[in-house]
Amino acid sequence: CYLHIRVLIRDLNSVEIHTSAGHAYSQLVRVSTALPCVVGEWSHWSGCAEQCQPDLRIRRRYVQQEPKNGGEACPALEEKAGCLEYLTYQGEDCGHEHVPAFITTSEYNKERKRRAASSLQPSDKEAAGYCVEFKTESLSHHCALENRPYARWMQYLREGHTVCVACQPPAMNTDTHRCSGDGHNADGSKILHWEAVGNSQCQGTWKKIRQLEHCSCPLVHSFIFT
Repeated sequence: CYLHIRVLIRDLNSVEIHTSAGHAYSQLVRVSTALPCVVGEWSHWSGCAEQCQPDLRIRRRYVQQEPKNGGEACPALEEKAGCLEYLTYQGEDCGHEHVPAFITTSEYNKERKRRAASSLQPSDKEAAGYCVEFKTESLSHHCALENRPYARWMQYLREGHTVCVACQPPAMNTDTHRCSGDGHNADGSKILHWEAVGNSQCQGTWKKIRQLEHCSCPLVHSFIFT
């Protein structure tokens, strides 16, 4: 008795295997190759949905190939993140009247710098930023519960930790060269308020430690004024 196997490659997605043992029987087995979902690169972040108030920005990517034959499903195609624009559509300053310090992850500053640089005229010179160290005194439980992809940075906010918050244009007021809520002229005993952009329920208090030229905190404890 002998076993004979004949393989036919139909296309890149399936293979046919014919088996027979002597003249006793013939069997066809079709094996399909699992193909995962393929997506493109992320788009650039959009601007804020609204000007002059805390809101959300969005980026998207699109499916280039749907999954087949039980292949890996497509990942998230849209991400959102908190933001705050300081110019109206007419180019007027706004947004600096917010009293609390609105903060977000320092990763947002990379995209914000790219957008700001593209809008600068050759003669424009961007003001130098600065860093403020704070010691967190209290925060709401909503920060630790946040698990949306764009807002997971809020989970790293902890009571008693030292955090660094960078003040950079365009969050920096063009007249005062300061960021709202940075605790300017506040001593170490004054309680200051902050709020996470993207989740208004994630908020708390902190005390100013000192102002520096550059931030040196670990990435998970590094934020920016927005």
